[in-house]
Amino acid sequence: MPDLDKRAELLRAVVGYLEDNGVSDLSLAPMAEALGTSKRMLLYYFGDRGGLLSQALDAARPDAGEIFADVTTEEEFVAAGRTLWRAITRGEQRRSVKMMLQVLSLASTDPDTYQQYARMTVEVMLGPIAAALVALGHPRADARVRATLVVSGLRGLCQDGLVTAQRTRVDAAAELVIAAAVAPVR
Repeated sequence: MPDLDKRAELLRAVVGYLEDNGVSDLSLAPMAEALGTSKRMLLYYFGDRGGLLSQALDAARPDAGEIFADVTTEEEFVAAGRTLWRAITRGEQRRSVKMMLQVLSLASTDPDTYQQYARMTVEVMLGPIAAALVALGHPRADARVRATLVVSGLRGLCQDGLVTAQRTRVDAAAELVIAAAVAPVR
């Protein structure tokens, strides 16, 4: 029977390792050594390399479902969008953004290995944001398009911010992206 506390502690360590070392050359043996455990224990708690990566990505991303759960007005949507932006640029998830960007990039060059993780990374953010937009009265297809604007727009701005370190300009652009998601179409 797995020790759930040990598993949670190990998952936090795995996420930290991937944030520091990236995912492109992920090998369980060096990771296990760096974490003071064994490859066998990583496999015991996470299944295989793919299971480990999937669970690390899940643990590292902000909970968009929670952030957008109680949105009933456009103002609340904008506030939720700002909360998400702060989480991925200043909060706990800011370090994991590099890991997420790497997985998304690797999906285009090594789709057999990374595409399923990249799709999941996008979908788990799109779903809750689109649901909030549907709750605001947007048709489902339009809500998915608007949610795509938020997810892809903020992700691109994260990358811009990491590359340029121009926080003021990037934060202002994030405000525009979030506002555009609820703006009427002309």
